[in-house]
Amino acid sequence: MQPEYNLYDRQKFEQQYESIVKQNELGVVSYYALASGFLTGKYQSEADFNKSARGQGMKKYLNPRGASLLKALGTIAEKHNVSQAGIALAWLINHPSISAPIASATSIEQVETFEQAASVQLSEEDKSTLDQASAY
Repeated sequence: MQPEYNLYDRQKFEQQYESIVKQNELGVVSYYALASGFLTGKYQSEADFNKSARGQGMKKYLNPRGASLLKALGTIAEKHNVSQAGIALAWLINHPSISAPIASATSIEQVETFEQAASVQLSEEDKSTLDQASAY
């Protein structure tokens, strides 16, 4: 299965598909792992929309829930000394229903984020913090 699934866009998968995935032991390769770049922390305000061609699409994420999520990602990223994107990807990698997340890279730094994500070990407290911040 290939659903959209990330820390922000998680409701549809969790409510409609995750139980089917578990019952049938299906593999899941999620796309938009970083919510079009929002979960990298690159877009903190409307002033940041000019940072990329995708910037204008970030308006839907700039709300209290998005701000809470970015704050939690920042705190946990600092704790583990990795990027916010690394934490967002680690959350997916460590999610029992996800076989692998899809994330694109356009620079060496972004590829290095994948390495960070694969090596970071999120604690139960980290996961709980992220889940609470991204609650829908």
